[in-house]
Amino acid sequence: MKILFAASEALPFIKVGGLGDVAGALPKALVQKGHDVRVVIPYYSSIKQSLREKCNYIKYFYFYLGWRNCYCGIFEAKVDDVTYYLIDNEYYFRRNAPYGEFDDAERFAFFSKAVLEILPQVDFFPDIIHANDWHTAMVPVYLDTQFRWREGYEYIKTVFSIHNIEFQGKYGMEILGSVFGLGDDCAKLVEMDGCLNMMKGAIECSNAVTTVSRTYANEILDPYFSFGLDPILAARRWKLSGIVNGIDMDVFNPETDPAIAAHYSVDAPEDKVLNKRALQQELGLPVDDNIPMVGMVGRLTDQKGLTLFYPIMEELMKENIQMVVLGTGYADLENFMRFCDAAYHDKFRALITFSASMAQKIYAGSDIFLMPSKSEPCGLAQLISMRYGTIPVVHAVGGLKDTVIPFNPMDGTGNGVNFQSFNAGDLLGAIRRAIAIWWQPDQRKAIIHNGMAGDYSWNVSADEYIRIYESI
Repeated sequence: MKILFAASEALPFIKVGGLGDVAGALPKALVQKGHDVRVVIPYYSSIKQSLREKCNYIKYFYFYLGWRNCYCGIFEAKVDDVTYYLIDNEYYFRRNAPYGEFDDAERFAFFSKAVLEILPQVDFFPDIIHANDWHTAMVPVYLDTQFRWREGYEYIKTVFSIHNIEFQGKYGMEILGSVFGLGDDCAKLVEMDGCLNMMKGAIECSNAVTTVSRTYANEILDPYFSFGLDPILAARRWKLSGIVNGIDMDVFNPETDPAIAAHYSVDAPEDKVLNKRALQQELGLPVDDNIPMVGMVGRLTDQKGLTLFYPIMEELMKENIQMVVLGTGYADLENFMRFCDAAYHDKFRALITFSASMAQKIYAGSDIFLMPSKSEPCGLAQLISMRYGTIPVVHAVGGLKDTVIPFNPMDGTGNGVNFQSFNAGDLLGAIRRAIAIWWQPDQRKAIIHNGMAGDYSWNVSADEYIRIYESI
């Protein structure tokens, strides 16, 4: 099959969140299974110069978006046998960051239409266009309303993946014509609760809708998780399915990771402790093998469950543990972590920044990894932690529920610890259970082996996507 993967970010060029990981790894897995896969992303000015030098200029042309006659340059690069097209327009993409601009609606309307406009320019008409999240949600809408009768577009099918339903591309209906270039006859496709909702348009127009875990596909039918989209998802449930994300097992590999102090494997995990010692030393904490290290990496937001620590931190710090938190986010949560660093400086460190290399050190150097998310479409951190032999403690929602199987000390099965209610007391209890497992050498050995032996690659997930592509 010929597949065009449209996304607002993709490794190795640009990454803001988990979408960048998916858009970098899934196409590579599909290529390895014999399919012709191309990826199209914006040519952001924030892409590193070393990567920009790998991009070859192809051509430019103009197309209309509403009343605007827009410049569209095309650059091409090839990485791991995947062809990348990068859409150039400095007015839209020469910005400080990929997202968060005042004109994001217009920027990603332009990009969504450009995904379709470039097909004859690069002589590639795919069987499937796979769009992702609200930034490319207008691709299926534009295809059905403005391109379907053009030569080459007649039989293209579309898949739309929801990576995080909280962000839907919601704007006022008054920009339907002036910004999006759509007529009033298209309003019913994108209107939701009086707003223009780009994600709703993709759900209406795409041939299949996927989410990034089976549990999350069911959860978003509930108003608690859907952020208002449950009525349209329930009406289109027949096209909805969930596929758990994978990780790049070559990138996240404790046997070869250049960022960690010592390499180790599932068959020889003994040197994992050397990473804990190195992490303790780098953080200025007492170097002691007999103190379990608890790690967290991610955004400091309510959705990630950080508010659960407010009532339990004092009690948690009475445990014989060390703890490190890496990430940025809401100011109140950042300040709370700084307070904990000052109040419990003999055992707690808050790193209010983001460093990919430090994240790897925490995955490898921690004994226990926390993900108490209020909701989690899939989650990658728990997969990475298990790959590095670190015990995950998670709230049993979304992809966390699908991937972290509670450890059973009776028969040694399971790869982590979870808690069912989004409750501070339940989180504290789960952390204490993980500590208890860590203190039992046989149980610790079993749960570490189970986690490291798991297959978190894209191989199985890629097969599931192929089945969806073939079904439509």
